[in-house]
Amino acid sequence: MDVTISPSRLGGTARAPPSKSYTHRAVLAAGYGDGAVVRSPLDSADTRATARAVEAFGGATSRVSDDLRVDGFGGHPATPADVVDCGNSGTTMRLTAATAALADGLTVLTGDDSLRSRPQGPLLSALRDLGARAESTRGDGQAPLVVGGGVDGDAVSIRGDVSSQYVTALLMAGAVTDRGVEVELTTELKSAPYVDITLELLADFGVDAAVVGGDGSRAAGADGFRVAGGQSYAPDGGEYAVPGDFSSMSYLLAAGALAADDGLVVEGARPSAQGDAAIVDVLERMGADVAWDREAGRVRVAASSLEGVEVGVADTPDLLPTIAVLGAAADGTTRVTDCEHVRLKETDRVAAMATELDRMGVDVEEREDELVVDGGGLEGATVSGHADHRVVMALSVAGVVADGATTVEGAGHVDVSFPDFFETLSGLGAAVERSS
Repeated sequence: MDVTISPSRLGGTARAPPSKSYTHRAVLAAGYGDGAVVRSPLDSADTRATARAVEAFGGATSRVSDDLRVDGFGGHPATPADVVDCGNSGTTMRLTAATAALADGLTVLTGDDSLRSRPQGPLLSALRDLGARAESTRGDGQAPLVVGGGVDGDAVSIRGDVSSQYVTALLMAGAVTDRGVEVELTTELKSAPYVDITLELLADFGVDAAVVGGDGSRAAGADGFRVAGGQSYAPDGGEYAVPGDFSSMSYLLAAGALAADDGLVVEGARPSAQGDAAIVDVLERMGADVAWDREAGRVRVAASSLEGVEVGVADTPDLLPTIAVLGAAADGTTRVTDCEHVRLKETDRVAAMATELDRMGVDVEEREDELVVDGGGLEGATVSGHADHRVVMALSVAGVVADGATTVEGAGHVDVSFPDFFETLSGLGAAVERSS
């Protein structure tokens, strides 16, 4: 599907979709236990992949109105009867590769072309160090993966600058091993708030895990992490409620800061461990008229004259496309730093945003670990979504304020994290036209 967005003025109220990061972890956590009801999870292509994986390991899932009922496998995953297809979801593959290591038999995990190009080598090495068989069928550290054989737990070292999901995978699986798992980081941890999300969710499911080093409470600056074995996953009352997603919210807030003359309100913005809540701070630094009522979970933002800033995204890689578009519409230069790991997502998002903003008439400089955007305006153009939901949504926001219509090719990929994105954008006043 392609989508054409024409210049528009926005206003009204929208609700952020449930968090993809929390949904993945909650569904798998319920699977590790005897089961739970996951309240208001995100229903998207990626999260459905995790639900299918739980079923493949012996659990069951069923929709009950807006909730998901998960019957778990009690910490003892079965060997799947077939290949586990993770689709486009790197989170699913990494988290369930560690699940597969617990099974006596072997699990084959694969996915689409994009997922089969993403790095899994450090996680495979760590799982081997824990005693599992864990290998890439092509010997290149990429899927398809073959994992299994069982692990009892132990100490393991892993680099933290490729994906924080490796740590999450080891901690979640480690809680149901006999001896537990201690993870030593051999590099600085990137995307640390995502491990904070994991630690928060583990606690909500009754699982104790600890930060080693640093300030002892947050993942940033940690030397490693520790989780005891023999634990059970069981949330209070047998249910867990998923918070709103700040990554998805960033596109709505950016659109409001660019085109909502009388203001725009986004609901579902209650505080959590999500690092991407930093989008509110970024907008404030750029001069946006924005206010966050944390108790009510509402953010109001209005169109403002924005100034370029420097933003590091070591812990918030998913914000790079949003910040790049804000920078393109702002005055002055916006410099996005610490972004080399952003090249390892569904696509190389640094290169993708540089290429497509250039097509929209923006002066962009791409460096290995930086994206430099000279603001001043956007021109309508035909751009590629690069089969990446976040690139699609960011370019769609750019289209709202570009001079002339903008066509985003491959826009259907929003189903990965925000299936109703274009309906929501249209409801706020954007002129959106779909074509197959």
